[in-house]
Amino acid sequence: MVLKIFVVVVGLVAAAQISLASSVPAFLWSPGFSNIEVKESVNYQIISPKDLANSVLSQGRWSDLLCSGRKHEHAVDLAIVFVGRELHSSDVAGNKHVDPALVNLLKVSFTRSNFSMAFPYVAASEEETMENLLFSGFMEACGHGLGVSNVAFSESCSIEGGDFQKLANLHSVQEHLVSRMEKRRKGETDLVVLCHGGSHSLKELGLKRPESEIMSEVISSVELSGTKYAALYVSDPFESIHYPAYRELERFLAEGTAGNEGNDSAHSTDCDEVCKIKSSLLEGVFVGIVLLLILISGLCCMMGIDTPTRFEAPQDN
Repeated sequence: MVLKIFVVVVGLVAAAQISLASSVPAFLWSPGFSNIEVKESVNYQIISPKDLANSVLSQGRWSDLLCSGRKHEHAVDLAIVFVGRELHSSDVAGNKHVDPALVNLLKVSFTRSNFSMAFPYVAASEEETMENLLFSGFMEACGHGLGVSNVAFSESCSIEGGDFQKLANLHSVQEHLVSRMEKRRKGETDLVVLCHGGSHSLKELGLKRPESEIMSEVISSVELSGTKYAALYVSDPFESIHYPAYRELERFLAEGTAGNEGNDSAHSTDCDEVCKIKSSLLEGVFVGIVLLLILISGLCCMMGIDTPTRFEAPQDN
């Protein structure tokens, strides 16, 4: 009975760790929204990217920004979607290996905005990119199509269908924002989707700038221009989800390089998500074997105790 309970507990712990490793966080905030009853809210349910798109449109009031015929008098001028490539749900929960500047930027944006929502557990897809799932979710939920005046994507984004404006780098993004601020008429809303790296830019893996630095520059330029905006950040770590073979090759090359450099550098390889899951499962197996040996030893000791089944009555002197 004890062994069965232990196996169940180990299974639940392993399932929880796998769920955290395969889910990603999302944050929605808007300094431009006013007259909001609930300033901050957190949805702890595990949701799909399509559910996230629906929640952003309905609860986050982006339907007033993106859908045609739903314009509101308090609508903002710019809707920005940041698709990162680093965070997992376990990272936000307190992983020491995550970029602290990125987490701090998200926390500050979440707490200082007039309206903010958090989705700690968004199920990551192994077949489609997060930006494609979100954009298709917006299109489906709006029904009659998007009602924004201009849509632009960074070149690192992978979007199926549609002929939209492509932004090559951060400088072109800033130029686009300045140009649209001059051309955008009152009451119109623009949509900009920025992806940090992407499936078509593997060559930038070792050269790209930190997500926190890019987001901070974009948000600062938007705020300095006086543009009212709403922002959505969602992670999509394609290195470990969309390209598992590449991740295994990267680990193999790192181990080989460490072995050539000497024994001191052989222990410098970081443990990634796959390594952490395997190590946790191995620890659980070792603990289970120890408990099983203790249980068997106790049963053998109890069975080895030889006590008489009957006792003679005491004789009178």
